[in-house]
Amino acid sequence: MDDKKKKKLVWQLPFLALLIIGSVLIVAQQHAMPYQHDTGMVFGTVYNITYQSDKDLKQDIEAELQKVDNSLSPFNKSSIISKINRNENPEVNDMFAEVFNLAEKVSGETGGAFDITVAPLVNMWGFGTKQFHRPDRESVDSLMKFVGFNKVVMRNKHVQKQNPNIQLDCSGIAKGYGCDVVARFFRSKGIKNFMIEIGGEIVTSGNNEKRLPWSIGVTKPTDDSLQASQELQTVLNVTDKAMATSGNYRNFYMDGNRKLAHTIDPHTGYPVQHSLLSSTVLASDCATADAYATAFMVLGIDKAKKVLEHHPELMAYFIYAGKDGKMQVWFSPSLKDKIAN
Repeated sequence: MDDKKKKKLVWQLPFLALLIIGSVLIVAQQHAMPYQHDTGMVFGTVYNITYQSDKDLKQDIEAELQKVDNSLSPFNKSSIISKINRNENPEVNDMFAEVFNLAEKVSGETGGAFDITVAPLVNMWGFGTKQFHRPDRESVDSLMKFVGFNKVVMRNKHVQKQNPNIQLDCSGIAKGYGCDVVARFFRSKGIKNFMIEIGGEIVTSGNNEKRLPWSIGVTKPTDDSLQASQELQTVLNVTDKAMATSGNYRNFYMDGNRKLAHTIDPHTGYPVQHSLLSSTVLASDCATADAYATAFMVLGIDKAKKVLEHHPELMAYFIYAGKDGKMQVWFSPSLKDKIAN
């Protein structure tokens, strides 16, 4: 080795040593940093959030969720969506616009199966009030003229409705969007390891406290209106993904010997009647997963599969009733290696 190379090596060694020491210190610091566990109520449901941070950020998290509530909650009288439903013509903010545009996109991709104008029908059937009422055909028809995403449009930050009686409800996408908002907040703070769950909708990133990818359970769709059963159908090893589940096994009524589930078909005005019991969707963001999971419950398994053929970026796990009445499972081929043994 000539002198020039020796001198170069002498200068490089200290820098290499500092790099190695710095990397070791960073890894050690990450391992020493605790995980926070926050829980509370939002959007009428429970949230559970785990994240690696040396600070408890619950107050900041709830401030972010309040922004979503102020934009999308129909139960918040001062929210943007409530003002729209009262025909006050407010200027929408970026949060509302983002959700509205995504809802419009998913509605178009699913032939109108996802529809944020369907709430009046849900309430007429009693699923929004927990008091079952079987409406007659005339009553359903009277509301159908106010249902349809093509009857609302957003222009210049204002929502225009074809009829003032049209009502918007983003409950099929808001929980997922809330997860996304918290995930963005974490990333802005440099937090890489977290799991956000709001009412069953989930976003994960990095690793859990055991330094392993997050494991997320899919609940077995057993008739359980009291939500007491938490038996799992399967467990998915997922990270850096969002997951949402929609099902008819908890919010339903018995009409004689017939079960009527809360998923209303926007095209008919009646509860859907098909074999799909539970629809779980994985996507890059939770609002998208939430909306498609809801849409697939309207479409049923065969039509849902056709939509998935055009969206390879989505992964789905369907639980349905076979011809013999027993539970069957179908899942996207790309999901196979994520299913825990």
